Amino acid sequence: MGTVTDRQSRPRVRMTGKERREQLLDVGRALFAERGFEATSTEEIATRAGVSKPVVYEHFGGKEGLYAVVVDREMRNLTDAITSALTGSNPRALVEQAALALLTYIEEQTDGFRILVRDSPVATSTGTFSSLLNDIASQVEYILVREFSARKLNPKLAGMYAQMLVGMVALTGQWWLEVRKPRREEVAAHLVNLGWNGLRGLEAKPRLSLDT
Repeated sequence: MGTVTDRQSRPRVRMTGKERREQLLDVGRALFAERGFEATSTEEIATRAGVSKPVVYEHFGGKEGLYAVVVDREMRNLTDAITSALTGSNPRALVEQAALALLTYIEEQTDGFRILVRDSPVATSTGTFSSLLNDIASQVEYILVREFSARKLNPKLAGMYAQMLVGMVALTGQWWLEVRKPRREEVAAHLVNLGWNGLRGLEAKPRLSLDT
């Protein structure tokens, strides 16, 4: 093993611009997940990456630009994960796949999900977590319209029910992010149990019991 002096005298391997950019994205992602946007400073990002602050500004124009790219990337990752999972041939299978895909993302990309569910102080090209949920709800609405029409329910209400279903899964996902029990497959099964069995027994003209 070489001496400390030997190791210190060795030239540091220089990263390419692309490699440095990816390193800063990884460092920023971890810090934003751990501390949030406001509590993370450009100086802290630079220190953890082993560079000077001007390097962060050179690549992203500051922590705002870095944060925006991190959020954009996570939004795409989650959208792709859910969209690619929707391969079922019937509505229940699609609901199961969507719920499990979100829980899988939360489990495997915890830092990314923590960043997404925080209120974003920076405008990004793909919007916010709520806009992502709206996009997913639009896909679910398309599925529900067909089901509503087949069951002689008002298809104009499919969009509202899609928001309800997606909101239920998203809020459950945020809760499960912290507790991690039971396992994701069991949580998905319970989500579908409530959502699907509720949809199966829909009344054409529901009324509050207080109205009777």
